[in-house]
Amino acid sequence: MPRSTRSAASLRGVQLSIVVPLFNESATIAELHRRLDAVLLLLGTHAEIVYVDDGSSDGTREALEALAARDERVVLVSLARNYGQTAALAAGFDAAEGAVIVAMDGDLQHAPEEIPKLLAKLEEGYDVVSGWREQRVDNLWTRRVPSKIANWMMARISGVSLHDFGTTFKAYRGPVIKRIQLYGDLHRFIPALASWGGARIAEVPIANIPRPQNQSHYGLSRTWRVMADLITVRFLLRYVTRPLHLFGPIGFAATAIGALAALWVLATKVLTGAAVFLAHGPLLLLSAVLIQTGVMLIGLGLLAEVLTRIYMDGRRRRIYTVASRVQRPAVQPWPQPKPVLVQSSGARQ
Repeated sequence: MPRSTRSAASLRGVQLSIVVPLFNESATIAELHRRLDAVLLLLGTHAEIVYVDDGSSDGTREALEALAARDERVVLVSLARNYGQTAALAAGFDAAEGAVIVAMDGDLQHAPEEIPKLLAKLEEGYDVVSGWREQRVDNLWTRRVPSKIANWMMARISGVSLHDFGTTFKAYRGPVIKRIQLYGDLHRFIPALASWGGARIAEVPIANIPRPQNQSHYGLSRTWRVMADLITVRFLLRYVTRPLHLFGPIGFAATAIGALAALWVLATKVLTGAAVFLAHGPLLLLSAVLIQTGVMLIGLGLLAEVLTRIYMDGRRRRIYTVASRVQRPAVQPWPQPKPVLVQSSGARQ
């Protein structure tokens, strides 16, 4: 369970929250906080800094506790172990109270001085503003080429025109990011998931600064996880509320092809008397497999439909997002005058 440390003078009415997940970044904390402090002083807004310690073992947590003790704007969320970047970001978003939330890495590869640029773009009416590392400084073959291919595939599959999905440096409107349930490694797909709810998304170029420690916690091996997540996101964006529309056509097609092949084999047997197991054994076996596969896919689609209904109804979730609602106020009826009783002179006597 995460442990959260907040100053006794708890912040209320926070306008800006900066969420920074950290894992073994003790060497950069002092400079990072100093630069964030200068940016917040320049902005002059009521803000908080949410540091999330993702199970660090190098003294990161102790350094953050010292910051939280002397700076009332600091919120420290310490996770029980290393859960990964997606879980750390989710914990930070849950703890953040700001109307606007900015997420960034804690290794100083993202310049805090560029936060005003993200906020300015957000003020143009967007719900999500993503940083775009236009000039990459990473290794060409192990970082830049795989990233370019992955970003192209993400844009095509999600329908969101971004050049850089992978950067953590993004600004969100609070209600938008808090509606998104993160799990797995889906943090890099937040713009795509937000677009499903009707969020307006933009991007701004940012500097890609070499890591001061010259060490990344992520390598080329994550490429395969990204590919798997692409399939998940495609399903979530298009079929999460109608899974039978995905499994049904494939199942019906497989069943139809298998049935046609079986009928052809049966007709050959009836009309020619040929030994079908010898002449068309593989085709007969293929037809049986196709029919069985088709029936299983249709059944899987129906089961997914039932699970979707349970999920939606059980949590009272809606398949839409309301941006605003305007309703004409009800007209208050004029009060009816009360009758005045006039007593006769005879009654007084």
